Amino acid sequence: MALTQQLARVTPRYLDRCREAAGAAPDGDPRWNPPADDVLDLDWAVWALLGLYRRMRPESPDIAVLERSIRGDGSAPVAFLDHVEVYDGVDGPPSLLSPAAVTEVARALAAMEIDSLLTTLPAHRREGGFPGFTGDPAAYLCDHFALLRSFYAAAAAKGMAMVVWVD
Repeated sequence: MALTQQLARVTPRYLDRCREAAGAAPDGDPRWNPPADDVLDLDWAVWALLGLYRRMRPESPDIAVLERSIRGDGSAPVAFLDHVEVYDGVDGPPSLLSPAAVTEVARALAAMEIDSLLTTLPAHRREGGFPGFTGDPAAYLCDHFALLRSFYAAAAAKGMAMVVWVD
């Protein structure tokens, strides 16, 4: 079983409906099923990008931006999503970023420039040195960062919240 970073952009109203469903269901099932277009699987790309930042630029403020984008601001408002129908329980329960926080993260991600960081990728990594990985890891990281950035930008433009978790 591979663990991957998951994100879902949802409206506050959708979260309210899930909260109500969880409260009414005997097993606490929130009936979590956001539309496929509003769910993003980032695989392990952001974790690798964070690792590269921590190793090559440990003082970078971009680390906090990336962390917040995948860790959220705390799980208390979405504790009802701590359910087997939402995630597999291997990592912590889903966490939330409010619409205002999504806008902040989207702006910070838009300001980030990772090309120069990717040039610091050690040579053995650039040559496919990730176990079980083929291809250009710099392109993989760049493509997944672009997905993260555009996903947040769309959520911010629509005034949506973001739920994040590992599954």
